[in-house]
Amino acid sequence: MRAVDIILKKRDGGTLTKEETTFLIFGYVGGVIPEYQVSAWLMTVFFKGMTQEETVFLTEAMLNSGTRVSLDGIPGPFVDKHSTGGVGDKTSLVIAPLLASIGIRVPMMSGRALGHTGGTLDKLESIPGYRTNLSLAEFQRGLAEEGFAMTGQSEDVAPADKLLYALRDVTATVESIPLITASILSKKAAEGADAVIFDVKYGSGAFMKEKSQASALAQSLVNVGTALGMKISTLLTDMDQPLGNMVGNFLEIEEVLDCLEGNGPADVMEVSLALAARACVLGDKASCVEEGLEVCKKALESGLPRQLFLSNVERQGGDVKRLLEMRKNYRSQYALDIKAEQSAYITHIDAYKVGLAGVYIGVGRNRVEDAVSPTAGVLLYKKSGDWTDAGESIMTVYAKDDGSLRGAIPLLKDAVSYGETKPDKKSLIG
Repeated sequence: MRAVDIILKKRDGGTLTKEETTFLIFGYVGGVIPEYQVSAWLMTVFFKGMTQEETVFLTEAMLNSGTRVSLDGIPGPFVDKHSTGGVGDKTSLVIAPLLASIGIRVPMMSGRALGHTGGTLDKLESIPGYRTNLSLAEFQRGLAEEGFAMTGQSEDVAPADKLLYALRDVTATVESIPLITASILSKKAAEGADAVIFDVKYGSGAFMKEKSQASALAQSLVNVGTALGMKISTLLTDMDQPLGNMVGNFLEIEEVLDCLEGNGPADVMEVSLALAARACVLGDKASCVEEGLEVCKKALESGLPRQLFLSNVERQGGDVKRLLEMRKNYRSQYALDIKAEQSAYITHIDAYKVGLAGVYIGVGRNRVEDAVSPTAGVLLYKKSGDWTDAGESIMTVYAKDDGSLRGAIPLLKDAVSYGETKPDKKSLIG
């Protein structure tokens, strides 16, 4: 079997077998098949697509390229939550302790910010001392005792995904539904989840700009995940403007605490509860979404999710006392208010432009190795539908340094649209 024959077959619209797919992936991970041939194969997949069966073969090959996390001896159910990325999206950090308080264990293997989208690990590491590079034993203990644990992808879990993701990023083959599906599900299966609730976002700040694209990705995740023996549920949510009032690393940790105390922004609470309710059904803690919603609301009222979140912070090396002391005080000294240019309704705040500005000021990164700032971010005082008077503050911007602050201001100003008529309220749940 030769890689060139596999590339040629896919180039001409053929369907690859399980053996061909496994040969290609294992050969790449093992250093036998060079990057240039895998790059060519990625481009053929980008243009020719994959059948559902081919996508299953690819997911299995990526999953089997490394080790699987063993959760033997820990009682389930194990349900994870995954978002396809957005701006201000901190729902994972609300949902994990919430589900844990209900008796659902959440083995969460998260990622970092890249491009305009935020990263859960960067947010957690803005807490002094918090560690996300857990050993398997630490991951298992957290799951057993708090009911959830937060870690990054280890070197031996789905290593093919790490290699392929980096290659897709530099070969313009990222936006491929089969490749996205295999990337996500290979990691979720490897971490030990029995079921996954997917938040598939669409809009300017999302990976999928059109709702139809998000719907196609959601269906692919359901089809392939089910074929792998997992229970999958999806929810389409709008990411046309930032989620919540805070965009940043430590800023979003603050908003997570607000949510766990029942005082979070309405949009974050709505999306978090909608996803958590569906996770309750997946984990057999509710017979329907409506019942799951009531279960989740009662759990939040009990205060246990907040307690479990702080217990997790302590378990993973974070300083709980400092975290609470820093709340509302941990801000960059490089700050500037953006004020309304006219008296009018805010008709739109573009999530993509806010996220892109976040890269400038230090919230996100252009490359995996770039550093992020824990104190950088955007604090929004106005959202779509709000009235603002000319000269009134719309947002405060915190940056890693003065130069990045000045560079981001024009982009953030351009993100805000005004109108004389109050815009219709958009549904967050698609």
